[in-house]
Amino acid sequence: MRNRTRSCLLALVSLQAVFCQQAGNTACAASTSSERDFDYLYSYLNMACAKKTTDFQPLTQKERNQLYGKSLVNPVWYLKGAFSAGQNQWKDKPPEWEQGASGYGKRYADIMGQYAIQKTTTFGLESLLHEDNRYFNSGKKGFWPRTGYALKSSILARHDNGKRYPSVSLLTGYASGSFLSRSWQPASSNTAGDGAVSFGISMGWNIGFSMVKEFLPDMLGPFTKKH
Repeated sequence: MRNRTRSCLLALVSLQAVFCQQAGNTACAASTSSERDFDYLYSYLNMACAKKTTDFQPLTQKERNQLYGKSLVNPVWYLKGAFSAGQNQWKDKPPEWEQGASGYGKRYADIMGQYAIQKTTTFGLESLLHEDNRYFNSGKKGFWPRTGYALKSSILARHDNGKRYPSVSLLTGYASGSFLSRSWQPASSNTAGDGAVSFGISMGWNIGFSMVKEFLPDMLGPFTKKH
């Protein structure tokens, strides 16, 4: 229990460190860091959800390159990695990596390694196939129409003509991250079945983020009035 409690504390420390680094707040004074962290994340997520379907314009390769670079320092994914590593630490998965700071570090590196493979593969195929996996708010009314749009958006990409098709780049990217990462996994989690489970979990996260992006402007409504 002590090791698990320590693992949770390590996860919280990692979250705080990521926020401080991304915000450029070197001092990170305890009395103001939480408010600054919230303001930074709020601004980031608000910008991520600002685009609507009517705003779509085909990306140039330069714009694709810039988006790829930004995706590698995306604070949301560092937070997701810290959270997922904390979950794996709590469940002792994989058991060969044990507990403590070293075990948490391996699990965090594993998650972020998968993320790097996924983003790089997706970027390469996006560029080749002219796919655009950015999320554009539906502009629809009603919970179910918007939910349906968000679910479809988790597996569809726009092409230069604005039409949406199954996203080869996104699906291949997630599959690559899930299966190639088996090469550094210990024996208890390096099978094809483990890769399939990891792929399913990754797609589940993607669906969840699509839902968040669709409904986040509504959820942040009360806070918007205060900013």
